[in-house]
Amino acid sequence: MDSFNAAVLRETGLSVPFAKSKPLRIEQCELDPPGPAEVLVRIHAASLCHSDLSVVDGSRPRVMPMVLGHEAAGEVVETGAGITDLIAGDKVVCVFVPNCGHCPRCHEGRPALCEPGAAANLAGTLLNGARRLRLAGAPVNHHLGVSGFAEYAVVSRTSLVKVPVDLNFETAALFGCAIITGVGAVLNTANVPVGSTVAVVGAGGVGLSCVLGAVLAGARRIIVVDLNKSKLTFAQELGATDAFDASANDIVAKLKAATSGGVDFAFETAGAAPALALAYQITRRGGTTVTAGLPNPNHQFSIPQISLTMEERTLKGSYMGSCVPQRDIPNYIEMWQRGRLPVERLVTHRIKLQEINEGFDLLASGDAGRILMAV
Repeated sequence: MDSFNAAVLRETGLSVPFAKSKPLRIEQCELDPPGPAEVLVRIHAASLCHSDLSVVDGSRPRVMPMVLGHEAAGEVVETGAGITDLIAGDKVVCVFVPNCGHCPRCHEGRPALCEPGAAANLAGTLLNGARRLRLAGAPVNHHLGVSGFAEYAVVSRTSLVKVPVDLNFETAALFGCAIITGVGAVLNTANVPVGSTVAVVGAGGVGLSCVLGAVLAGARRIIVVDLNKSKLTFAQELGATDAFDASANDIVAKLKAATSGGVDFAFETAGAAPALALAYQITRRGGTTVTAGLPNPNHQFSIPQISLTMEERTLKGSYMGSCVPQRDIPNYIEMWQRGRLPVERLVTHRIKLQEINEGFDLLASGDAGRILMAV
């Protein structure tokens, strides 16, 4: 197809502010036509996520050059051979883990853990190992099978979920990562019962989605812990019952005192070992700690081993909210339609594709919820 605008990352770890160092450059890329089981999508909206920021700042190494972006929504332009359930004009949400449908994890009903999907994401390819992006004729890597910071993308069919035509693109994009990761961690990974006490450590987009999920689950108390006071206030507006400054002296003791020994479920969404340590420490005896943050792969976390046995504690990981996208995204959208999941309230800023570096400065500052980008 003709060339189109895309945000290309060639080098990671450049200095902040990114508005000055410009790690992402808007360049003219080309796309090969969609192959079998692939779809050409016109991207209309995408969100900036800390998973993208961790690639930009170098804390999560990826193959370069790469077109970033994994939380996006758009419309189908063209389908490859073998696709009969999508047609041009369909509205779709992108999902950041393609699934093969036949590996052991897919057979277990856990597509977020698809082994070929994970391998493709690490290699910067689509599910079948292909690279459809090009820059001056040279291959460019895909980000998590999506590369949504662009006007167009070719993605695997299993990276897409068809959504209702009356769902606007900006709201639709949020369901591709923030919502399925945060709400899914609460409803799927932890299966939080009605009347539980919940703590969320880290009030970014995923943490705030956890708050929405805890409200939906009927938690009687929802405590949010963060370093940013404006985010704590924002979390309370979304339904959190309590807010604590993570930098306060004796924060663990204060949280345990406020919850009579700790919460039933603690969710860590900051992607930092100290945040996970705090979440574990404020989980009660017999309780469950869930980590949904993505830290630097080299970071380590330790706990007193005896606490797992003598306190019957559970420590769980949650990737993509343990979701089955084709099942959960339509369910969450229906909850949104009924007013039970106000996902649009997560959005604090809107930018254009040409302002993407400034957007990542804002995200890095900690002063934003979800940043939506019109493409």
